[in-house]
Amino acid sequence: MKIITFCVNLVQKYLPEPFVLAILLTIIAALTAMPVCHQTPVEVIEHWGNGVWGLLAFSMQMSLILVCGATFAGAPAIKKGIRKIAALPKTPASAIATVTLVSAVACWINWGFGLIVGVILAKEIARDCKGVDYRLLIASAYSGFVVWHAGLSGSIPLTMATAGEALTKATNGALTEPVSVSATLFAPQNLIIVLLVIIAITVVNTFMHPKGEHVVTVDPKLLYEPEEAPAKEDKSPAAKLEQSYIVSGIVALLGFSFLIIKLFVRGGSLDLNAVIMLFLFTGILFHGTPLRYVRAFTKSAGSAAGIILQFPFYAGIMGIITGVGESGICYGTVISDACIGISTPTTFPLLTFLCAAVLNLFVPSGGGHWAIQAPVFFTAGADLGVDPGLTGIAIAWGDAWTNLIQPFWALPALAIAKLSAKDIMGFCLIDLAVTGLIICGGLLVWAM
Repeated sequence: MKIITFCVNLVQKYLPEPFVLAILLTIIAALTAMPVCHQTPVEVIEHWGNGVWGLLAFSMQMSLILVCGATFAGAPAIKKGIRKIAALPKTPASAIATVTLVSAVACWINWGFGLIVGVILAKEIARDCKGVDYRLLIASAYSGFVVWHAGLSGSIPLTMATAGEALTKATNGALTEPVSVSATLFAPQNLIIVLLVIIAITVVNTFMHPKGEHVVTVDPKLLYEPEEAPAKEDKSPAAKLEQSYIVSGIVALLGFSFLIIKLFVRGGSLDLNAVIMLFLFTGILFHGTPLRYVRAFTKSAGSAAGIILQFPFYAGIMGIITGVGESGICYGTVISDACIGISTPTTFPLLTFLCAAVLNLFVPSGGGHWAIQAPVFFTAGADLGVDPGLTGIAIAWGDAWTNLIQPFWALPALAIAKLSAKDIMGFCLIDLAVTGLIICGGLLVWAM
């Protein structure tokens, strides 16, 4: 309990608002790039400015997968299921365990869906379960996010599974053929790591629950949202189309038909766009009518505000890290080469993971990691004889792991929970240490 209290107080005192943190990380990256890469201030500023808009397409994908996942989570049938689950735990310990487990499994299925389902479930439980610490409840909902990049919506494994010239170009020719998800996401070793991580955070979060006067509860009245007023009856042709189940069914059938053709007829892969489409059309189907889906989507869109605001700044940091000036030195290559220089075939995945974990603090983006690490690490891994699937999953785990202390992706959950990053990151710091040991050990055993 003393360790937990120390971590909570440490974060409360020193962790700034996430947007301020993005600015501070930008300054750190800029100031260190100049001596490390022998670049002038003008070059660094140009790298930053050119990079700001470098992830617009990926930003849109991330925003859509989050909002579509959140909208699907808000469907009446899904909310009904969440309420049934929320009624199960009767004690604070069981409440924490339930939220952690559900959130982690949901994040493995889809990170945007999992983030929102976890926090919605946490709020539902907080209304009924007396004596549960609300901060830890929301932290538990967010902690499940650590498995997302090893799950079905993991952007790097899905990118690796997507055939095309872009794959070969991104990896400097190291990958000429796509890597099946059976060698990454569904590899037995990865599934074992995922299972152990989920078990660990469930147990650790449960034992972290404060006692006595240290418990911070929430007034249940603050968690209730006002019900929407019923719409006025409108029998016009336009209103009938807006409230038509047939229209939703047709567009859902169109989307599912395309996915079936893409995945099963054409032999395509379950890439990021396919996952977005899956949740988009499933959400439309579950909400019933076009108008209901539009209203739910609009309500969920606010959860992507932090991503939209901060992604250009992190893209700018990526520009600094990947930029090459007259010196010919790239910051990202310097960091990557330092890891590769001390690697062996056994330690290479572990050091790849740690390098990705550090970079994630500055570029919390799977697409950013792909741009920085793919050209270097896949080539080095091939030279060392390391399976490319293991290299890719090591980068993916590194990207996901330090999200536990990088508050960028917690913004949607915090907005719904009406808390700040300082309220939950102290607990997440403990989860970081525990999950780090499991992931490092798993990657070492996988590489042997």
